Amino acid sequence: MPPNEFPDDACPMPTPKKTGEQEAITQMLVAKRIAVVGMTPDPSRAGHYVPDFLRSRGKEIIPVNPTYPEVAGLKSYPTLKDVPGKIDVVLVFRRPEFCAQIAEEAAAIHASGLWLQSGIYNAEAKRIAEEAGMNFVQGRCMMVELGHG
Repeated sequence: MPPNEFPDDACPMPTPKKTGEQEAITQMLVAKRIAVVGMTPDPSRAGHYVPDFLRSRGKEIIPVNPTYPEVAGLKSYPTLKDVPGKIDVVLVFRRPEFCAQIAEEAAAIHASGLWLQSGIYNAEAKRIAEEAGMNFVQGRCMMVELGHG
């Protein structure tokens, strides 16, 4: 039987090991400058110890929280648009209902990626990020993912 007479699905090509989300994770984990929306001075909260861990791994962390002028010894900015310079990734520690607005702000400043921390899911934020061409991850912990690297 000539090769072109076999059904296409008889021996499918191996599928790549990386899914779109895994590729987004990989790209965002190499980011250097991370704006952390909802970073908190409370050391018992993930919004404090996750950015602290990332900082210990050489990441530049920029707190974004209008409640505090400073978090963990770093100047905090009230909004993403107030942060000077290019932001590689916006890491979010806010409730899901705030994430679409944060996605719009991240798109407006041309961030390369938007990462919603573990337990945070928002379909509208995902749509906005994807339409803006940003990498997008939700419901995953950047600290855990970086620890796997």
